[in-house]
Amino acid sequence: MTEEQQKVVDFLKGKSGKSKFYFNDFLEVFPDKGPRDVKKVLTSMVNAEILEFWSSGSTTMYGLKGVGKQGHAEGEE
Repeated sequence: MTEEQQKVVDFLKGKSGKSKFYFNDFLEVFPDKGPRDVKKVLTSMVNAEILEFWSSGSTTMYGLKGVGKQGHAEGEE
């Protein structure tokens, strides 16, 4: 795991009560990076199966893979 990826994991684990976050929430983790660079970090983490996307249909959020309600409800509809 890269240093950038570890920063994201630490950020997510430090937020109690929430398991899914908007893209804009991650911009505060990397105040010196532009949105495109932050998106690259998050995409690499999704590809490495550290993070997962969650979509409500109109909004896409990110969360640690297997954490939260969505993680337990996979395949149950």
